[in-house]
Amino acid sequence: MTSYRRQDVLRILEISARQLQAWEKAGLIPQQELYSFQDLGQLRTLRSLREDEVPAASIRESILAMKAVAGMSNPLLEARVVRTGTRLAFRHRGAMVDPIRRQLLFDFERMDDAQSEVSGSSSPRPIGAPDMRDLQERFHAAVQAEEAGEKQRAISLYQEILSIDPEYAAACINLGTLFFHLRQYGRAEELYRRATVADPGYVLAYFDLGNVLDELERIDESIAAYSTAITLSPRYADAHYNLALAYERIGEQRNALRHWRAYAKLDNTGPWADHARAQIHKILSREGLAIASRADRFIAPRKGTAALELV
Repeated sequence: MTSYRRQDVLRILEISARQLQAWEKAGLIPQQELYSFQDLGQLRTLRSLREDEVPAASIRESILAMKAVAGMSNPLLEARVVRTGTRLAFRHRGAMVDPIRRQLLFDFERMDDAQSEVSGSSSPRPIGAPDMRDLQERFHAAVQAEEAGEKQRAISLYQEILSIDPEYAAACINLGTLFFHLRQYGRAEELYRRATVADPGYVLAYFDLGNVLDELERIDESIAAYSTAITLSPRYADAHYNLALAYERIGEQRNALRHWRAYAKLDNTGPWADHARAQIHKILSREGLAIASRADRFIAPRKGTAALELV
């Protein structure tokens, strides 16, 4: 694999050493001396965003949120970045996601592509099939209503969408979240479950379902939902965090410990990471557990102590 030295990167991308150092200091890219071709792609994206005057703090916040929401290790490479005001959205698996708000957004580009395909085809839309352009326009209006604080109008629009297409997963999620914040947990649960049926690979639907089940104190069911989210996306940091909390609530400290450690590895900075490390220390101290590290040979635990190997 071709590697590029630091000086090569500065020359190829036409950026200064100060710029690169600033991105490293802001946590946008790790500090290193050799870079891969993929690293160059990430740096090109960063350069473009900074040229568009997107704040470094907003870039970092959006990247961290996308890692948590989609379980990605590097969203700048694994998804297409779209600027939405001062924040970033990401096109991923056919949807456009605002990871900070945990919301699916109206995708103008995708709608235009779909319209072009329709206009270039002589085949009429099947009788009874929903008009996707109409649904997307309604979805866009609903998102705008949410952003304007018009919650009741947003609810009405999402309900209109679902009356036309009951399997519109994005509308299920956004409407469910509105009901969740209104503490109408039963309605939120119904919508999140509908989203998991409409799109069984929809990670966020299982995570949101876990949240509402936790509020309803149906902990075993919430654990199952969070576990499904992690199965679909093993690097989903927030799901590990909430799953650890759920296991603690039912007294399963060893399972909680495993997910606290997973979260701390995926997100090692900030107050949530500090809390995860504090819980790890508390559980180890309280349970008398020892974390085994990998070794070339077996090391027997000390007499009188319990050893727990976490993988």
